[in-house]
Amino acid sequence: MKVKAYAKINLTLDITGKRKDGYHLLRMIMQNVDVYDEIEIEKIQSGIIIEADKNYIPTDERNLAYKAAEIFMNEFNISEGVKIKITKNIPVAAGMAGGSTDAAAVLKAMKDLFEINVSESKLMEVGLKLGADIPFCIKGGTALCEGIGEIITPLKPFKGHMLVIVKPNFGLSTKDVYKDIDVQKIFKHPKTEEVIQAIEGNNVAFVSENLMNVLENVSLKKHKILREIKNNMLNQGALGALMTGSGPTIFGIFEDESKAEKTYEYFKSRYDQVYLSKTI
Repeated sequence: MKVKAYAKINLTLDITGKRKDGYHLLRMIMQNVDVYDEIEIEKIQSGIIIEADKNYIPTDERNLAYKAAEIFMNEFNISEGVKIKITKNIPVAAGMAGGSTDAAAVLKAMKDLFEINVSESKLMEVGLKLGADIPFCIKGGTALCEGIGEIITPLKPFKGHMLVIVKPNFGLSTKDVYKDIDVQKIFKHPKTEEVIQAIEGNNVAFVSENLMNVLENVSLKKHKILREIKNNMLNQGALGALMTGSGPTIFGIFEDESKAEKTYEYFKSRYDQVYLSKTI
């Protein structure tokens, strides 16, 4: 069985508080994009085998796809094993849920492969044990995600909008970025409700002009290059630009195809991981 594991971007990301266990409470609009990893999964007699086409991808229990297979087998008493091949296209440590979406794809594929009658919400519950982005990756599309990311309200699809996505040549640790954010010092918050209304009305201009991610307070301050990428994206004609997740990936929304292509070429000559993409 072959499945596609789609990446995500944040159109907004807000922090509304902090739980006693240290997790931040979030309110964010997540959106799938058509950059994807390919996951091939087949039954074997026993155990879990992971193969990846990039040598920096772990193929043991550190890999979220491995953990997803393991938790699924335990949860649903599967005695057989699986072999999982990952063709990696989504950049890692990029704020695009690369590992989470692979895990989500494995959970969904195993449900079909082993013909397990389980609801999507139960699958999301299982996925949450591995990571806060996994429930959204199971649901997909366009959604408001709250709590630590697990309370999901599907929104009207915001699909077919052109994007240029740039991942600079370094990664960022989500944990470190959240550790450095001072919730008391966030003075400006996303207009989440208005952006939801704009999505409902397919008002691309309003959505683009009101993209906002409070984690930029940390990542853009620390890394001048991210501010440069964002400014260049806007100078090249993006309607709006934003860092996704905890970064460092920056995306721009475009209405004009030729501007999007020119911007892609501009960044491609400077960075290795640049994508011409669309919301899906």
